[in-house]
Amino acid sequence: MRHGEVENPTGVLYGRLPGFHLSALGVEMAERVAAHLADRDITEVVASPLERAQETAAPIAAAHGLTLRTDPRLVEAANVFQGRTFGVGDGALRRPGNWRHLRNPFRPSWGEPYTEQARRMREALDAARDAARGHEAVLVSHQLPVWVLRCHVEHRRLWHDPRSRECTLASLTSFIYEGDEIVAVTYSEPAADLLPAHLRAGARPVKGAKGFGA
Repeated sequence: MRHGEVENPTGVLYGRLPGFHLSALGVEMAERVAAHLADRDITEVVASPLERAQETAAPIAAAHGLTLRTDPRLVEAANVFQGRTFGVGDGALRRPGNWRHLRNPFRPSWGEPYTEQARRMREALDAARDAARGHEAVLVSHQLPVWVLRCHVEHRRLWHDPRSRECTLASLTSFIYEGDEIVAVTYSEPAADLLPAHLRAGARPVKGAKGFGA
């Protein structure tokens, strides 16, 4: 699962920075997904150590009487631009000194390699599979690591256009196992009706709109 909407009034790329919590809408999203999953056979709930993921996972764990576990492998991808606004006209890309970080989009050169994200996320996923063997587990992470994991599992290339990611706020990307092997991947949006208009499927990006953080 990707976490819900974050309170981010200045529109910075918050990355791994502490202190970014769910907005009121994000809390509503988390509660909506918890209700959606209330009848599922969930025996493990695990989250990234960042506040927004912990706060998203908490109502799911509570609904199943579980202790929320933390796995640092589910954390957001490292990014040199965290803490700054990101754009050409009014953000970090206005400064030529930052352009060197964009030299290799296939790795990517501005942050944690896609291959490393895929490795740690797959390890976290398999660990949750083992802990919940015969049942279901919910892991709460962040958009980029979730999408990279899905690309890895589906044997797609890991580098991509960020606008192509199918991983909106509070969405569920489900990995279905038979034994130790993943046999299917599904995607759903239990909180789709709560999404801001500019984040819904087919919407065009809106300059200055919140919600593009991971």
